[in-house]
Amino acid sequence: MDNIYKRRKTTVTTVGNIAIGGNNPIRVQSMTTTNTNDTQACVEQSKRIIDAGGELVRLTTQGRREAENLRNIRAELVAQGYDQPLVADVHFNANVADVAARYAQKVRINPGNYVDPARTFKHLEYTDEEYSAELQKIETRLIPFIALCKEHHTAVRVGVNHGSLSDRIMSRYGDTPAGIVESCMEFLRIFRKHDFHNIVISIKASNTVVMVESVRLLVEAMDNEDMHYPLHLGVTEAGEGEDGRIKSAVGIGALLTEGIGDTIRVSLSEEPEAEIPVARQLVEMTEECARLRQQAEASISNDTITLETNESDFATLQLKAAMAVGALLIDRKAHHLTIHNAVYFDSERLTELADAILQAARIKFTKTEYISCPGCGRTLYDLRTTIARIKAATSHLVGLKIGIMGCIVNGPGEMADADYGYVGAGPGRISLYRKKECVEKNIPEEDAVEHLLALINSDQQQP
Repeated sequence: MDNIYKRRKTTVTTVGNIAIGGNNPIRVQSMTTTNTNDTQACVEQSKRIIDAGGELVRLTTQGRREAENLRNIRAELVAQGYDQPLVADVHFNANVADVAARYAQKVRINPGNYVDPARTFKHLEYTDEEYSAELQKIETRLIPFIALCKEHHTAVRVGVNHGSLSDRIMSRYGDTPAGIVESCMEFLRIFRKHDFHNIVISIKASNTVVMVESVRLLVEAMDNEDMHYPLHLGVTEAGEGEDGRIKSAVGIGALLTEGIGDTIRVSLSEEPEAEIPVARQLVEMTEECARLRQQAEASISNDTITLETNESDFATLQLKAAMAVGALLIDRKAHHLTIHNAVYFDSERLTELADAILQAARIKFTKTEYISCPGCGRTLYDLRTTIARIKAATSHLVGLKIGIMGCIVNGPGEMADADYGYVGAGPGRISLYRKKECVEKNIPEEDAVEHLLALINSDQQQP
C-alpha cells in the first residue's frame, strides 16, 4: 500500500520563475474576474489570489488593449513585491496571442477557436486534401506566434475545452474524447515541428467522465508520439459551494491519484482566491487518497463501494471521499456508494454526500445540476447574483441540468451537456439555449431569469 502512488514523469516547462512538471511540486493557480483594462482592480485581485497561495494568475485578454495592459499589471505587482507569473487567456483572435506573448509569462491558446471559425454546430465534409489544407492554415498562423514566444521566453498552454471544439474537429471525429485529444495533438505536432517545447497542456470539460477519459487518452496519445509535456487539470464550470468542490475533487482527484497532473485549477463560481485552498487540499491529499482508492476498490461488493474514512472535518471529508472514489465511479466499477466515517456524522449527511459524489460522476442524479462558469473579465452580467436567483427558482427540478455561462467562449458548446443554457451575449444581454439551440437572443439581463423559467415551465407542460 505504501508505494501505490507514482507521479507521471514529464518534461519541465518554465513559466517566469515557476517550473512546472518533472520533479517540481504540483502548482496551483486561479484566474481573475476583473476587467483586464482596469489595472488596479486586477492588481488587487491578483494579490488576493497570490496571498491565498496561488502560484500563477491568469487574466482574460479578449483584445489587444487587454493584452498590452498586462505589462502595466505586472509592473505594479512587481513594485509591490509580487513576482508570480501572469498568464494571458486568448480566444478567437490569434493576433491577440501575438501581443500577449510579449508581455505575459505564459499564453493560453484554444485550438477550437485559434484559427478555426466560430462554431455553427454544422457537419462539414472535408477530403483528406482539404483537411490537410486547414492544418496548414493553422501552422502558417502559429509560426509567428512561436517565434515571439521563443524571443520573449514565453510559455504556451494549449488549452482544449470540450465546450469549444471546432466544427472541423467535430465533423471528422465527433463530439468525443478522441476529437478532443486530436484537437490538442494537431497543435502539439506543429509546436514540435518548429522546435518549441515550453508547453503546458489542458483538456477540460464540465462533465467529469469526459474530462477524465480525454486526459487519459491524451497521455496515451502523447506517449505514442514520444511527447511528455506537463498537464494542467481542471473541471470547467464546476459550479459553487459544496457541489462545485465535490465535482472538482471527483474529476481532478481521479487523475491526481493516477499520477497525472502537474498544475491544477479548481474552477468555482466564487471569488477566485476561494479556489486556492481547495486546490491546495487536493494536492496535499493525493497520496493518501491514492491509498484510499485501492482500499475502496477492494471493498466493492454487490455493485457498491464502501468507503471507510476517519475525518473530523466534514469539508475535508467531502473532498477526500470524492477524490478517493472518483476514478472508480467514472470507470463504472460500481454504481452505488456507502461512506462510513469513524468520527460520527449524521447518517443522512453521509448519504447526501454519497449522492453528491454519484451525481458528480454522472451516475445518479438526486438534485438539479448547475454547470456554472467561475467568471472572468469576459463575463457580461452579475454572475453570482444570477446563479443564486436561478438556483432559488429551480432547485426542485431533480435531474435537470442548467448551464449558466458568463460569455460565449464555452457557452453554446457546454449546452450539449445541459438541458438549458443562460449565456451572456453582450453587456447586460442574455441569450437562452435549449441544449445547443439558441431559442431566445439578447434579452435584457433584468428579464432573463424570468424568461428562462418560462421556457422551462413551457417545456415541462408539453405532453
